[in-house]
Amino acid sequence: MALQKDEWKYSNKRSLDDFNAQDWKLWSEQRSQYFEGQRVSHIMRMLECQKDDKAYLYTVNNYYHCMQTATRMLRAGLPEEDVVVGLLNDVGFVTCNETHGEFSAALMRPFISERNHWMLVNHAIFQQYHCYDLPGCDRHARDKFNGHPYFAWAAEFVDKYDQTTINYDEEILPLAAFEPMVKRIFTRTPNFKNKE
Repeated sequence: MALQKDEWKYSNKRSLDDFNAQDWKLWSEQRSQYFEGQRVSHIMRMLECQKDDKAYLYTVNNYYHCMQTATRMLRAGLPEEDVVVGLLNDVGFVTCNETHGEFSAALMRPFISERNHWMLVNHAIFQQYHCYDLPGCDRHARDKFNGHPYFAWAAEFVDKYDQTTINYDEEILPLAAFEPMVKRIFTRTPNFKNKE
C-alpha cells in the first residue's frame, strides 16, 4: 500500500503493542496530516456517491434532498455552519435510516455547536410533527422537548429546510459550491463539549 506522501515512513510492526515512543510520534505526525488531507474528500464522497441513486417515493433522491436543503439555507443567509449541517444532515439516511440523525451528529460533533449537534440528533423526532397520517407516528413526540433551548431551532430547521426539500424542479447549487464551506468547518479545532 502506498503512503500518501513520499517522505513518510512505514511501520513494519505487526501490533500496536510493539510501538515505542518514536513510533507513536511518527504515527501522530503522519496521521494528523493524513486526516487533514483526506477528511473533506471522504465526507464529500459520502454524499456524492448517492447522486445517481433511484428515489423510492419522492421526486428526488437523498442527494438532491440534501442539496436542496443546503441551497435553501445558503440563500436564506444562514451561517455557514448551519448550511454545512443542512448539507450533511441526512448523509447517512439510506445506510442507517433509523439512526441517521445520530450518524450525522457523530460525524460533525467535534466541529459544530451544541445547538446544531442537538438538532441533528433529534431532527427525525421533530419531522414526525409533519407526518399527519403516518401509521405509528407520534406527531407530538417533539413535545417532550418543549422548553429546551434548541427546540425552536430544530422545529425551524425541519419545517423550512428538511420536510419541504423534496422537489424535483427546485434549482440547486452544485456540490462544489459547498466544498469550501465543508472544508472550513472540518478544519476547525475539534471540541468535544457536545455530550448528547
